[in-house]
Amino acid sequence: MPATAPDPAASRARSWWGWGYADSHPDDDECLALGALLPGALPRPLPVPRVADLAIGSPGVTAPPALAHVVTADPESRAAHAMGKAYRDIARALRGRPGRIPDLVARPTDEQDVADLLEWAGEQGVAVIPFGGGSSVVGGVEYRGDAHRAVLSLDLTSMDRVVEIDTASRSALIQAGALGPVLEEQLRPHGLTLRHFPQSFEFSTLGGWLATRAGGHYATVHTHIDDFVQSLRVVTPAGTGTSWRLPASGAGPSPDRMFLGSEGALGVITEAWMRLQERPRHKASASVTFADFHRALDAVRAIAQSDLAPANCRLLDPGEALFSGASHDGSSVLVLGFESATAPVGDRLATALDMARGHGGRGEAPSMSGDAPADAAVSAWRSAFLRMPYLRDGLARMGAVVDTFETAATWDRIPALIEAVREEVKAAALKCTGHEATVNCRLTHVYPDGAAPYFTVAVAGRPGDEVEVWDDIKAAASDVLHRHRASITHHHAVGRDHRPGYDLQRPEPFALALRAAKDALDPRHILNPGVLVD
Repeated sequence: MPATAPDPAASRARSWWGWGYADSHPDDDECLALGALLPGALPRPLPVPRVADLAIGSPGVTAPPALAHVVTADPESRAAHAMGKAYRDIARALRGRPGRIPDLVARPTDEQDVADLLEWAGEQGVAVIPFGGGSSVVGGVEYRGDAHRAVLSLDLTSMDRVVEIDTASRSALIQAGALGPVLEEQLRPHGLTLRHFPQSFEFSTLGGWLATRAGGHYATVHTHIDDFVQSLRVVTPAGTGTSWRLPASGAGPSPDRMFLGSEGALGVITEAWMRLQERPRHKASASVTFADFHRALDAVRAIAQSDLAPANCRLLDPGEALFSGASHDGSSVLVLGFESATAPVGDRLATALDMARGHGGRGEAPSMSGDAPADAAVSAWRSAFLRMPYLRDGLARMGAVVDTFETAATWDRIPALIEAVREEVKAAALKCTGHEATVNCRLTHVYPDGAAPYFTVAVAGRPGDEVEVWDDIKAAASDVLHRHRASITHHHAVGRDHRPGYDLQRPEPFALALRAAKDALDPRHILNPGVLVD
């Protein structure tokens, strides 16, 4: 049962340089208001960058006539595909230094186009950067270096259909270029949902989620896109392959696992069979405040180690709670949520609230029954969560260095890790800027054996040197994570920004196997050079 994709022409205009929609960016007055909250900010916002002000040269290569219908050299399209949406990317765009701009942008409409583009690029020595929604925050969709004569950005968003739905197995074959809303809109008439909602949901694709092992909105159990994969189809320079569609298999190492998280370095994911769910009908949410952050950590651990499996279990430290508007009295806030397609969830929420109160929490009355609005703290957190990337860009226009990074570690290491990050990142920021930094923390995902802390850093930068300040702060943060044996990333992927930490984290025998896989599948090394392996 194929579904028809919504008309992409009906979508709002995306910002070429910043997060999300161009009409949602803070205006100059809002930027000034944000800057007033940060000592040392610029007296006026940097101007919104324009493509016309960039030095975009002529393409270094021309696509053959057979591929001309899917390839463009339009300057605005090239600029929009030059970078992702990390703070580092925003700062470079504001200063008119976006880095290497791709020579061409290709928008294949089917798998044969992808194969033909890879063949041509290999023959011509052209680097190919697979590109979904372009929401990477780790340097995953840009080219750094000069080893290739030209760069092609391979934008898959024209391949965005739900091709087939198997209601008996509750799964669907979906093209990899489908953006989150496009995908869900095609599933909705069938009463089904993938129910994978990362913060970038509106601006990222299924293929991007798969290639980066993206984390979704579920705080427990189904935390990563991996959990929903039934089968992958991948085009590589060495050929095209499809894994068998199975509920489970013990037949050797999983072929899907090779490409999940491969970030376009081994092949281009073109479609996938994904496990679906019925749309939830029962929801319940509540917030719990804690005077002591460490007792709040204990409460979250107890809930994570129970069989309650909340869909939302996010702990905000006092700074994060204040910024989001969830608390104004110095308390930490735990946001809890449960959902189900089959049965009421009020009893599970009540049990979780009792557990939290047993660790010193003060719980609000829960919100239940369908899509009833959540309590004030939950609503404030949700609104801030969606608005934060736009506010980051507004602060960047005021010369601020504002970024996030995330990790994961076992529970025995979590308290010391969080304290070390706060202390050492603040010290690094003070050293390189002369200004006090704000370092907030929240737990985004929790497991029986550990958690994923997510940090936000904000400090006034050095005018004109914002990227260098970011590099220094990022290096300090990465060093702390490595010393505490915490992952260099939990769900943001490796890209180019996390390569040093990833190289230290992975075992050397695995690195040997990964390099061998790269040589076998991409012998000319054209696919996303510099990501995962050299």
